[in-house]
Amino acid sequence: MNKIGVHKVSLILAGLSLLAFVVMVWGNNFNGTGFLLTGFFVLLAIGFSGFKQLRGYIFAALIFAGVVLSLYWPQYFVQVGSFKLTNLIIPLIQIIMFGMGTSMSIKDFSEIIKSPKGVFVGVSAQLAIMPLVGFVLADISGFSPEIAAGIVLIGCSPSGVASNVMAYLAKANLALSITITSMATLLAPFVTPVLMKLLAGQFVEIDVLAMMWSIIKMIIVPIGAGLLFNHLLHGRTKWLDKAMPLISMVAIGLIIIVITAAGRDNLLDIGGLLLLLVLFHNLFGYFLGYWFARLMGMDERDARTISIEVGMQNGGLASGIANTLGKISTMGLAPAVFGPLMNITGSILASYWHKKVPRDIEFAD
Repeated sequence: MNKIGVHKVSLILAGLSLLAFVVMVWGNNFNGTGFLLTGFFVLLAIGFSGFKQLRGYIFAALIFAGVVLSLYWPQYFVQVGSFKLTNLIIPLIQIIMFGMGTSMSIKDFSEIIKSPKGVFVGVSAQLAIMPLVGFVLADISGFSPEIAAGIVLIGCSPSGVASNVMAYLAKANLALSITITSMATLLAPFVTPVLMKLLAGQFVEIDVLAMMWSIIKMIIVPIGAGLLFNHLLHGRTKWLDKAMPLISMVAIGLIIIVITAAGRDNLLDIGGLLLLLVLFHNLFGYFLGYWFARLMGMDERDARTISIEVGMQNGGLASGIANTLGKISTMGLAPAVFGPLMNITGSILASYWHKKVPRDIEFAD
């Protein structure tokens, strides 16, 4: 059987697994449903890998497989012996940030000189739109204060490297995307705590200085180490350049699985509504980011870039902040849901834009 045949069979088996899952749940027979649902997502990922247009969804499918595992068997993802797995979250984030640093250089910030307006519009849109939308959604959610604060937290976090990938796929301005992500990330230790104090202070107590220090340890130190590593060993560690994206993806997956297991009971109580609110948050980010950029006179490519940068947040960092506050099972839920969801919506949006040449380029040609 050729490769395409294997992938098609995987997709068929995935469909059969999902059908069996639905039938069993409909009949109130839950024995084995966890294996069926996990198998569905794993087979889906295998099937996606055989089709170029679907490969962007592999990571999301595997993340959902991990989430199912942690929902059905949380005991394996909460603690190993006396070691709590939530203690891995901060080191994993630092590894991700180190990887981001190794892929950065001073020239990545040259876009600030080339297109200062684009960087200013992108960063200001990210720092205004997502926090305010998050606050409104948290305020009307009716959730407990700590879970509501988690919705604000994901809005107050910067974008992550996933937005750069989506910008590339969407035929947007990749250089601008990387610069906005870098600037927003470096500003996060100072801006995120202040925004959280202003917008989430009514939900939970926020110690601005303590949060600043925790974010500096999660972002500035490892990114600085990565930049230094890149400067000293540039071109000598190509294996690291290839390995870091995979390591970062695995780290993000582990963070989401651990948070899901830790907050399983809360997630089962409010999962449907939380998923809906987080989806609104994400989609509003894309929509408002795009039209804010257009109103500010940005061209189509740059508007796409800013749309993606605003809509896609760094869920890992938000999870780390929740963990340092000792609220991973409550405040960490919205970031855990936001992460895989934004990868799906981002992939769909990027695929749609990939097929449409930006009007400005089209006219220029």
